[in-house]
Amino acid sequence: MTVGIVMLCHTALDRAAQVARHWAVHGCPVVIHLDRRVGNADRDRLTAALADLPDVRFSARVACEWGTFGLVEATIEAAVQMLHDFPQARHIYLASGSCLPIRPVAELQAHLAAHPHTDFIESVTTADVGWTTGGLNKERFTLRFPFSWKRQRRLFDTYVQLQRRLGIQRRIPAGIVPHLGSQWWCLTRSTLEAILKHPDRARHDRYFRRVWIPDESYFQTLVRQVSARVESRSLTLSKFDFQGRPHVFYDDHLHLLRRTEAFVARKIWPQADLLYDTYLSANADTASRLEPNPGKIDRLFAKAVERRTRGRPGLFMQSRFPTKTHGGNRSAAPYGVFEGFGDLFHDFHPWLARATGVRVHGHLFAPDRVQFADAEAVFKGGLSDSASLRDYNPRSFLTSLVWNTRGERQCFQFGPGDAQEITSFLAGDPNASIMVVSGAFAIPLWRSGRTVPEIRAEAARLQKIEADFIALLNTQETKARARVWTLADFVEDPVEPLHQIVDDLNPRAPHRLTELPRMVDLSGFAEFLQELRNQGMQPVLMGDFPASIDMDRIGKGLSRPQVAN
Repeated sequence: MTVGIVMLCHTALDRAAQVARHWAVHGCPVVIHLDRRVGNADRDRLTAALADLPDVRFSARVACEWGTFGLVEATIEAAVQMLHDFPQARHIYLASGSCLPIRPVAELQAHLAAHPHTDFIESVTTADVGWTTGGLNKERFTLRFPFSWKRQRRLFDTYVQLQRRLGIQRRIPAGIVPHLGSQWWCLTRSTLEAILKHPDRARHDRYFRRVWIPDESYFQTLVRQVSARVESRSLTLSKFDFQGRPHVFYDDHLHLLRRTEAFVARKIWPQADLLYDTYLSANADTASRLEPNPGKIDRLFAKAVERRTRGRPGLFMQSRFPTKTHGGNRSAAPYGVFEGFGDLFHDFHPWLARATGVRVHGHLFAPDRVQFADAEAVFKGGLSDSASLRDYNPRSFLTSLVWNTRGERQCFQFGPGDAQEITSFLAGDPNASIMVVSGAFAIPLWRSGRTVPEIRAEAARLQKIEADFIALLNTQETKARARVWTLADFVEDPVEPLHQIVDDLNPRAPHRLTELPRMVDLSGFAEFLQELRNQGMQPVLMGDFPASIDMDRIGKGLSRPQVAN
């Protein structure tokens, strides 16, 4: 079986020629689309550089501008030629001229041969998860965008505002369920043919011609109509910053790229000689590779985003000058807030009380009733467990509870299923210590016994709520002591975070932990997350959860006494 490579090129054509040659000499036919705006001299140099390769072709040229249908037209032109000229290509891989294969081509071919009927394309419904950057999510499908965002920005913004003010909306064609995802996909020949030869193809093209950034939605939407199996992920490593701009990989990222499970990386700096020499060399297929660790890549990029957006404590500069907020402590004494721990551990409440000596409540802001410690109906200060009384003024409820229990530290559980009006207060209170295991809300859904299609919408709703809370904790105005672990990171090493929690709540404790809570068995949880992806949801808050997990090892680590010398 052969994989055909479609390359969209417009700059750094010398590098694109190197990559095309690498694909071709390893048995992958290549069809290159060259942006029509590229000059003839550059075009001639590219064609001459690849003239000796019979399996490299050039498709009809279309002018490509970011955010417009031209990118989709270019992809279609090249894909049609690939299907016509190379009938042996069973998968079609879409890449750009700045993409670089970072694993042996043989490994990609073997992977696709093992999944002959699977389409690898990120495809997420806009109704379930809003992860786009820039404010236009579902509106990109319901408004019209006749103006260029880059060349006619004022007209673009004015026309969007006018449509919103007048309530003008496009009708989404019948049978179209908008999906979004990465532009870089790998589709089976049968799926791609079904999309391009669909009887409603002309209607689809007319509609998507006025969709904003259609290259992130055209194939991602239509694949759901024709595909037998969608693996909702891209085989290309493509990272974006907090403003939605793609990260660029340089020579000093070589060690990082060797640890990814992706087959291709984008975008590569054209002057990254070390990367191109390493991955396009004659012995690239036999070069030693470190054990893939995609979780490390995600963590490093998350740290980079945090450094870029939040800066470093005590660092003052023109680009990142902190602003003062008004007001002092919002409550009378320190208290702890735990999100996700009750879902991850069977006996977290009694364990925390024994380990720290604090008063541990359940979900104080549960929608049905206040879950005071020991199931009390009336707590100190005459506080009732009535949810309606609490919700009349959640801030006063919490400050009253802390005031009336001064001298005894209070802790309680919180989660995306609770009343969320209190979140801004928690984030702004310097007395709050907030610990979050992001994504743990999915564990009760997984254990509920319901099918993935039944719980997909609920999982997406809870993820959106938790993501908003975490984003609030990451704002500059937050005064609470907040610590967030992804579920994947926490499960990888749960002992040290638990030690940190105990030290934070009771730093004067004479001994460290002698026992640890019992973790829920997470065997099979990774398959559950992948099914959520396959159903159109993108579970991002869990981190890069390992495909297999050794619960025996974790269980032994959790049960072993941890006593300080």
